[in-house]
Amino acid sequence: MQLTVNGRPVERQVEARTLLVEFLRKNLGLTGTHVGCDTTQCGACTVNLDGVPVKSCTVLAAQASGGSVTTIEGLAPAGGLHPLQQAFNRCHALQCGFCTPGMIMAADGLLRSGCPVNDASIEQALEGNLCRCTGYVHIIDAVKEAARTLGVPTGQEAAS
Repeated sequence: MQLTVNGRPVERQVEARTLLVEFLRKNLGLTGTHVGCDTTQCGACTVNLDGVPVKSCTVLAAQASGGSVTTIEGLAPAGGLHPLQQAFNRCHALQCGFCTPGMIMAADGLLRSGCPVNDASIEQALEGNLCRCTGYVHIIDAVKEAARTLGVPTGQEAAS
């Protein structure tokens, strides 16, 4: 299979049953994509495939062939943090950190979608991602802060 991962071309032989999450973690050493439930319930394995957030525990690696995958490791510029990562830190939107990469990748999908960012759109974007430590108030605040930093319109700005 051939694909682009975090901007780099990758070519590997994989078994047909290899999940994308396994490929990323075991074959490429990208362990920021977490394995939580293997049943699409938790969202810890969320990555962006061709610009769309997907749960990589339910995508076969071969299905991603020819595509472009961005993981949490590829989100930020080298040596820095993405505005979402900075906002999660500033807004105390993480505790144990297990869900954080999936939350950030799902939120990144929303921020790049062109949709206005407001409570309802954030809740919808994060609907399949579970956090058992912090609750969601700080996470929603972090996504809003990142949207402001990136100049993404909020529902309130779009109405004015």
